[in-house]
Amino acid sequence: MKNNERLANFALAGLTLAPLLVKVDPNLNVILTACLTVYVGCYRSVKPTPPSETMSNEHAMRFPFVGSAMLLSLFLLFKFLSKDLVNAVLTCYFFALGIIALSATLLPAIKRYLPNHWNDDLITWHFPFFRSLEIEFTRSQIVAAIPGTFFVHAYACETIVGIEMLSLGSFKTGAILLAGLFVYDIFWVFFTPVMVSVAKSFDAPIKLLFPTTDAARPFSMLGLGDIVIPGIFVALALRFDVSRGKNSQYFKSAFLGYTVGVVLTIVVMNWFQAAQPALLYIVPSVIGFLAAHVLWNGEVKPLMEFDESKSATSSKDSSETKSDKKVE
Repeated sequence: MKNNERLANFALAGLTLAPLLVKVDPNLNVILTACLTVYVGCYRSVKPTPPSETMSNEHAMRFPFVGSAMLLSLFLLFKFLSKDLVNAVLTCYFFALGIIALSATLLPAIKRYLPNHWNDDLITWHFPFFRSLEIEFTRSQIVAAIPGTFFVHAYACETIVGIEMLSLGSFKTGAILLAGLFVYDIFWVFFTPVMVSVAKSFDAPIKLLFPTTDAARPFSMLGLGDIVIPGIFVALALRFDVSRGKNSQYFKSAFLGYTVGVVLTIVVMNWFQAAQPALLYIVPSVIGFLAAHVLWNGEVKPLMEFDESKSATSSKDSSETKSDKKVE
């Protein structure tokens, strides 16, 4: 599993540097970057212990409404305030977020070369004037943040960390979230000018831009949400396979569905020469490929009953029991 992740990391790094040396078709660049990012994020999400926090059905149902409120707020900010001012404030926020994301991506490779106490000993820093607010970090995280500061423009790292850290908990929650955002994406792209307007005005790292030779459409663009949101569903499929001690069979189906969805998005976008809601094509592909595979194997019940939040609770109870025994 680690070998697959390393190969995908090298491929993603090579794809990032390739346009500096050779001409890379922007459509192919979009597809490969999105798919490799999801692949790396999925494998990084597999950890020895279940995630401590997972998304609930209620959170999944509210997510499209919260996203709509944020999107509309950004649209109004760009409409009534200076575009440069809004972008300056948001860029500062995403700059800090980007450093954290890239540092977290580099940390596993860096910490093995540092002393153990640098990795384990926590440092607590209190905010000036707000002593109740504090941040905990290690020396290793500070070291990882140094290259992160210089290469924070590598937006793919933010999506990798997002896929790695976020957990849907169950496929039911994932289906609710994807279905809600499927409608959300279609509404805001096809029925209002809001999504396209915000995407064009927003200079912070919420999108991947790939230059083209078309003067009328100088960039191919893919939102980071179109990678992270389906990516956490695909990652759940991989962890489901791992939890059963089997090969990554359902992960392969979900990942193939994601790849097909991204390709369809690019094909339709070029055919109509217009912005497309990527989740319109990605969501049915991911869920459809996975559902077809599960139905073929007759394993609908095990998949629908899989719940990482219960696994996390069981794991926590088990560790507490062992700790109590040691104390006794």
